[in-house]
Amino acid sequence: MQRTQTGVAGPENLVGANGGSSRKTLLRVRPRGFCAGVVRAVDIVELALEAYGPPVYVHHEIVHNRHVVEQLRMRGAIFVEALSEVPDGTVLIFSAHGVPPRLREEAAERRLKVVDATCPLVTKVHLEAQKFAREGRTIVLIGHRDHQEIVGTSGEAPRQTVVVGNVEEVDQLQVPDPARLAYLTQTTLSLYDTQEIVARLKLRFPGIAGPKSSDICYATQNRQEAVEEVVQAVELILVVGSANSSNSNRLVEVAQRRGVPARLIEDEGDLRPEWFEGVQRVGLTAGASAPEVLVQQVSERLAQLGYTDQRDLDLIREDVRFTLPADLVPLS
Repeated sequence: MQRTQTGVAGPENLVGANGGSSRKTLLRVRPRGFCAGVVRAVDIVELALEAYGPPVYVHHEIVHNRHVVEQLRMRGAIFVEALSEVPDGTVLIFSAHGVPPRLREEAAERRLKVVDATCPLVTKVHLEAQKFAREGRTIVLIGHRDHQEIVGTSGEAPRQTVVVGNVEEVDQLQVPDPARLAYLTQTTLSLYDTQEIVARLKLRFPGIAGPKSSDICYATQNRQEAVEEVVQAVELILVVGSANSSNSNRLVEVAQRRGVPARLIEDEGDLRPEWFEGVQRVGLTAGASAPEVLVQQVSERLAQLGYTDQRDLDLIREDVRFTLPADLVPLS
């Protein structure tokens, strides 16, 4: 993964060739859209459908994007929230967000054919939770309690894990032994909020242990940093992503924190002409589970609204790839 030099030193360089033109401008930010974990998860479902034939069952949405889920459903994927909905002996895929160990145990008892699409970066956090639990530490898990990733990670050591979502909860935190404490984070959080929470944890508990490297995934960080750049040059940010996508919501927050209005949209159908009144320059990005086709459709709609000067800004080059499960590789 490399950072691409774009000559970005301020708003004037981002706008660049506009050169004072009165044309309305759309700046599409890259990186955007699918990350390596999402590509891997979607590929796994498609390959499993080819290998075993429909239906295949998927625990939870494979990724948090309605369009992706609907396309896979049309091909024969059945999305469930409980393993009781999965017939014995059938194919079950765990989503990119990961699952608690008890679900793996239940699947084994039911003799389900399990294909694991958990993002490797989420697996990393699970392994860290196991390590800290073996050391007898209380694990402070930073994230959103109801998010599937937090449900899965906290399931590694439920009696030793406490979830916090903000600084105020850190201030109220009571633990059995402050000397045996560790923290981990959800992979799709805001960099700013996470740094703030970690700083407060370290202030309250100076001896707290943490992961060897950040748990925030590379794609989440890259997309947030790209938005940080483009807000210098635009008056409105559009983020393509679903309402239940954590990383997409964080992109909206990054822009708003910088004082730039931002809207989360599922697709071009969510665009409202009144948002663009008096707006000359619009920035466009997409969460890590949003397919590029949606960005193109939004761009086409914006062209109809007058944003005919459309450019891509390559701010960070991503070259991350994750391997597929061994039993599906020959089929690829």
